[in-house]
Amino acid sequence: MVKENKLYDLLGVKPDASDSELKKGYRKQALKYHPDKPTGNTEKFKEISEAYDILSDSDKRHIYDTYGLEAARRGGPMPEPNAGGAGAGGFPGGFPGAGAGGNPFASFSSGGAGGPQSFQFSSSGGPAGGNPFHAFSSNDAFNIFSHFTQSEGLGSDDDDIFGSPRGGFSQFSGGMPRRPGGFRSGGAARAGSPERSTVTVKLPVTLEDLYTGGTKKMKIRRRNKSGQSEEKILQISIKPGWKAGTKITFSNEGDVLPDGSAQDVVFVVEEKPHSRFKRVDNDLTIDLKLSLKEALTGFSRIVETLDGKKLKVENKNPINPGHVIKFPERGMPISKRPGQKGDLVITIKVEFPSKLTDAQRKAIEDAF
Repeated sequence: MVKENKLYDLLGVKPDASDSELKKGYRKQALKYHPDKPTGNTEKFKEISEAYDILSDSDKRHIYDTYGLEAARRGGPMPEPNAGGAGAGGFPGGFPGAGAGGNPFASFSSGGAGGPQSFQFSSSGGPAGGNPFHAFSSNDAFNIFSHFTQSEGLGSDDDDIFGSPRGGFSQFSGGMPRRPGGFRSGGAARAGSPERSTVTVKLPVTLEDLYTGGTKKMKIRRRNKSGQSEEKILQISIKPGWKAGTKITFSNEGDVLPDGSAQDVVFVVEEKPHSRFKRVDNDLTIDLKLSLKEALTGFSRIVETLDGKKLKVENKNPINPGHVIKFPERGMPISKRPGQKGDLVITIKVEFPSKLTDAQRKAIEDAF
């Protein structure tokens, strides 16, 4: 039996909820109360996010179930004054979270859905200012939501759910699909760390655009130093030959953080599947399907390349399934070697009939 049900009630789940049930509950409640939604409630959104942060971490959840919310926030229960029977580390029963010398606040690390955020405490039992634990903030809530949307995804049914997403990205021109809304910092810097805060955005690009290059414009909505929402257009120059995983960084173009610094926005190229071609490094591959008759007696076909040019592919002799025909310099541009391209690789596929008539079978037997 758990000590209290408050956090479970916030997510709309039972105390024995599985990880998947916790995620489902958080997703539903966070989307309902996100400040950018018409039904939004900042304080409720913060409470829901803290609930998920605690319950999605097995250690924090154990502390919460056993000792309650305040203990989960502190990283463990407060030791009884002059408790001579305390176990190792100063906690009753030897709870393993205590710091050196039995001080439960020597250090505390918050993990879970919001990503690791470290908070160092003084050996006197709390941080400067007398607060015995890190107060969960709205910024923590947004960071947890950001991490959740990037790791779990919101799904196509939730695309653009906020209209103008807070700290999010939407289509402006160039045929780029919308990013699911409402995400914020995906890489908030750890306290005391020199790491820059970044938000990473997947950028799906067609194979045609990666072949020819071009310019894409993305409209972002971010928070300025006054905490107000504003829009800005970022222009992305796609270079011919770029590959999936290519990163384009816009420094200081994301949300302005409480310390006055601004997030970097990092777009990561994703190659959209093509209906005919598949890219293999710098080569383009395509299957050419032949009938059994064509494979045995010869064929002549026209293959349209990715840039719209037409190539004649023919053979007058029998050809085996899996045979490869290469056209040099007809593949993808090589970004690091301007003017050069990979190959177009055509693989022969033979469609065998599912059955033969007696006459067809006899004709084949007579031929061979």
